[in-house]
Amino acid sequence: MKQWNKGVWLVAALLLVGWLWGTPPGLLGKADAVGYAVCHRIDVRSFHWFGRQLPLCARCTGMYLGAMLAFVFQLVVGARRSALPPLRVWAVMGALFLAFGVDGLNSYLHLNMMQTLLPWAPHLYEPSNSLRLFTGSGMGVTIALALLPVFNQTIWALDGERPAEALPAISDLRTLFVLLALTALLNILVLIDNPWVLYPLALISSLGVVVILTLVYTMVWVMVFRCENRYHHLAQLALPLAAGFTVALLQIAFLDAVRYWLTGSWAGFPLSKNLIEPLFRRPL
Repeated sequence: MKQWNKGVWLVAALLLVGWLWGTPPGLLGKADAVGYAVCHRIDVRSFHWFGRQLPLCARCTGMYLGAMLAFVFQLVVGARRSALPPLRVWAVMGALFLAFGVDGLNSYLHLNMMQTLLPWAPHLYEPSNSLRLFTGSGMGVTIALALLPVFNQTIWALDGERPAEALPAISDLRTLFVLLALTALLNILVLIDNPWVLYPLALISSLGVVVILTLVYTMVWVMVFRCENRYHHLAQLALPLAAGFTVALLQIAFLDAVRYWLTGSWAGFPLSKNLIEPLFRRPL
């Protein structure tokens, strides 16, 4: 078992060093590489820092910032609480999910590329980065409110000593609306376009990608090895978290490599049809 433990840490370290070496330099460069694996990174649909495109588009920036805020909020309010939110909270979460889907579809249909390929494609309204940010953050909150309780249910020991852990962290609409108000304030900070604020928020949004993937893959590892509900302290979770982080980084590195092979650039997807079509003519 100790050799297995050492192997996980060794693989995680080697993969991290290789990924850091092969991606653009600087903190924002590494954040760009994370965003490159999950986001189209279209320039006109992104916010900018001193003229430099942020690592994620406006919608993804909102989604991962919203998720990170909701994770922290739940930890403050309920720590290891593992019950899913009640139905009335799910109803609001469903509305946020629907808003994300409608705005995303409308934005996609309005995309210049889509209009070039299908000039008859309709759209409901003029999309904007502000709308993308707000609908994205609502989706991020929804993801976090669903993911963290499931993670807690999977990981922490059920010893009966903490009955409060069986309660939901977000148990009523008042608490949910406090979280949504904080999310709106975070969005306003992004829209103010202060470079001293945008820089850390850009890094946090990219970190959100790694955090979500790590939590998901940590649960997968725990379930594969049938170690559910065995952990009492965060230190005991170090190895599963390392394994989850390794798979998360492997996914990011793989998607980075495929996309770079297709495009030959760390830039976002081009909007022009004439620039997109050659990507699919590359020899296999």
